[in-house]
Amino acid sequence: MSGASIRVLIVDDQMMVREGFSVLLNAQRDIEVIGEAVDGREALAKVRELRPDVVLMDIRMPEMNGIEATREIVAADTAARVLVLTTFDLDEYVYQALRAGASGFLLKDASARQLAEGVRVVASGDALLAPSVTRRLITEFARSTPMRRGTVGVGSVQVEELTDRETEVLVLIAQGLSNAEIAERLVVAESTIKTHVSRVLVKLGLRDRTQAAVYAYESRLITPS
Repeated sequence: MSGASIRVLIVDDQMMVREGFSVLLNAQRDIEVIGEAVDGREALAKVRELRPDVVLMDIRMPEMNGIEATREIVAADTAARVLVLTTFDLDEYVYQALRAGASGFLLKDASARQLAEGVRVVASGDALLAPSVTRRLITEFARSTPMRRGTVGVGSVQVEELTDRETEVLVLIAQGLSNAEIAERLVVAESTIKTHVSRVLVKLGLRDRTQAAVYAYESRLITPS
């Protein structure tokens, strides 16, 4: 972000949620809430007008839901990255939102620290993958989208085109490990892992680690337990 404030658009049909998140985020020195929207359709207009860095996106909204809005924002190839807001525990739409191109998700009961850190992570170009929750969501919803190895919706290249080490890294990403943790597991330098991650994303035509995790489950590199 080169020292500039992270510009955030909050999208939620509940005024109290929008105002609450706005107060929490504006209290951070490096984050600025530049706008709010009450549904996905308004969010698209605000993204074009305000050009936010991060969109905090609710899922269940009138007019246009968060999944459709996320898909259109990503398809428009804007700089905005989408961070999905969901209620506690499993939300049947979260998996679809990740497949639509969201860079991660936050629970609506997240603390101020978790909310701010989530915005920073996504704004930096990384994906918000919390192992304790994200993996559970992905494995749960992978059950309802059975696909054969190599026929995956979010990537256009078959997984067989990855090298053995790249496949190994992909599996560890899907398990929620950070680059540092993967490097420790494979006993290599973290810079080497960063290179592998970049190659995996490029080869599979994926945007970030979240889509890589979705890909790993959809291609059955990891079998939901």
